[in-house]
Amino acid sequence: MAHDSWLNGPLVYLAAAVIAVPLAKFVGLGSIIGYLGAGILIGPWGLQLVTNPQEMLSFSEFGVVLMLFLVGLELEPKRLWSMRLTVFGWGSVQLFGSAVLMAGVAMLGGLDWRMATVAALGLAMSSTAIGLGALNERSLMNTTSGQSVLSVALLQDVAAIPILALLPLLALWGTSAQAHADGSGWFGAAKALGVIAVIVLGGRLLIRPILRWIARSRTPEIFTAASLLLVVATAALMQWVGLSMALGAFLAGVLLAESEYRRELETDIEPFKGLLLGLFFIAVGMSIDFAVVLAQPLLIAGVVLGFLLLKALVLWGMGRGMPLPKAERPVFIILLAQGGEFGFVVFQTAANAGVIDAQVSSLLVAAVAISMLVTPLLLLAADRWLVPLLAGRNRQAMAEIDEPQNQAVIIAGFGRYGQVVGRMLYANGIQPTLLDIDAEQIEAMRRFDWRVFYGDAKRLDLMRTAGAASAKVLVLAIDDVAQSVAVAKMVREHFPNLAIVARARNVQHYFDLHDLGVTMIERETLDSALMSARSVLEVLGWERHQARTLALRFRRHNVDQLLQMAPHRKDTAKLVAASKQGRQQLEDLFAQEREEATKRDARGGWSGGGRGDDSATP
Repeated sequence: MAHDSWLNGPLVYLAAAVIAVPLAKFVGLGSIIGYLGAGILIGPWGLQLVTNPQEMLSFSEFGVVLMLFLVGLELEPKRLWSMRLTVFGWGSVQLFGSAVLMAGVAMLGGLDWRMATVAALGLAMSSTAIGLGALNERSLMNTTSGQSVLSVALLQDVAAIPILALLPLLALWGTSAQAHADGSGWFGAAKALGVIAVIVLGGRLLIRPILRWIARSRTPEIFTAASLLLVVATAALMQWVGLSMALGAFLAGVLLAESEYRRELETDIEPFKGLLLGLFFIAVGMSIDFAVVLAQPLLIAGVVLGFLLLKALVLWGMGRGMPLPKAERPVFIILLAQGGEFGFVVFQTAANAGVIDAQVSSLLVAAVAISMLVTPLLLLAADRWLVPLLAGRNRQAMAEIDEPQNQAVIIAGFGRYGQVVGRMLYANGIQPTLLDIDAEQIEAMRRFDWRVFYGDAKRLDLMRTAGAASAKVLVLAIDDVAQSVAVAKMVREHFPNLAIVARARNVQHYFDLHDLGVTMIERETLDSALMSARSVLEVLGWERHQARTLALRFRRHNVDQLLQMAPHRKDTAKLVAASKQGRQQLEDLFAQEREEATKRDARGGWSGGGRGDDSATP
């Protein structure tokens, strides 16, 4: 049938992804490895279900464009401006430092300087897709290393233009270059600046009113279409002048970061971004030319290992100069040491221009693709061995508590929760013994004159030194649920007279602590959520005291209900029944109170039982 041809492609790609990615996640390899493996499996060197991966690579590269647009939406212009030193300073150090080092080594190895320059510039670029994809998968985008990787990636996108412009000059180098020199370079630069100005001014003056007008139509699918049109149009404009499509999409995202439609744009584009990025990784896996690899395996291995080590050397020096925590440096180095998708463009353009021959281009493309393939594996190895080793060294460098303490209160975990408790106690003349296991957190707190000791509260000897035998209260504010429960179990066993006031992250954590006999447990989000509910009632017209009373009553009922449900925590049917019963009891209680308040109002009571505004409907 006629429709078979266009159905076969999506069927193969989607089936490969649906099978390979869950398998990769199941064995702990991550989704990116799953996509790359799927590409190798269905590509020309696997089952040969796809024989032209370049077409899919060009199409799926739009996933990188969408990803940069979403990254831009998270960066307001002020925040982006604050990153300028990292982008243009450290980003330039990475790109040109790596390129100069690799070009020098290549020329020492006997390569022509033009070929060495092209190879070094192409290999110096990193994969934005894999780098930011890995950061998102690990929720590291907002960490110091995540922002550093983003900054370097942005500089590489900016540098893509002069690098591509350099390739024809290298091909025409010499007297012929002078003969061909005309105003085309200046015209191209002016055209590029003009398009950037159009995007900036359009984002400021036109896009928001247009989106507002479209939103008034109340047609969700059209707003989704408009979101995609915005990204496609921006990318097309940038491609027209030879600029990076991803850079254009990023600029558009930054300009809309303060827009009232920011969240809706994110929601609309996110599904397309994820799918296209997956296709991009599949296409990278398919594009690995195993004929080149098998013909010269040692040379390929040497090129991959060589440029990874040289880039890692530059990045290691950057990591020492930048404010990067030691435990985050391996991720920073690995994500930027790999080759990138832009290298494919550089080598193909250079081959077409005659700067390098087709065989060298294929070899370099294979080296880049293999480096992208091994990056997730290197991350897994770093997570398993290198990061714990660095964290362990940090712990050894931080002196543990060694002087016996005799304070009445011990706070285990001095993060965002424990700090509030500690400040409250200090304000009332109580000086607790403070323990934490995060060396960087301790150093930060000590800069603010908090005397925080390094120590693992699960250790019996350390808790004895901290004064647990004579203290009256242990404030259990540890963020990690498993560690919190382990500490509670140890304290209950060895210090039965030590009262525990515990923080529970969720209901399950609450139940675990309750089973150990801990009775003073506070769920960390309950009171803040109730304060928000009180504010909502007050805005809607309820009296402040009435809103407070309702919130306190709801809190008491919620705590009582948890205590009733605790014995049945492993019986799902009883839990559901108890929850439904408790919800109905609370609704009945509030309904009865509203009825009594209405009667009081009719008798001319002193306060409205519901809303305080007489003009408001009860």
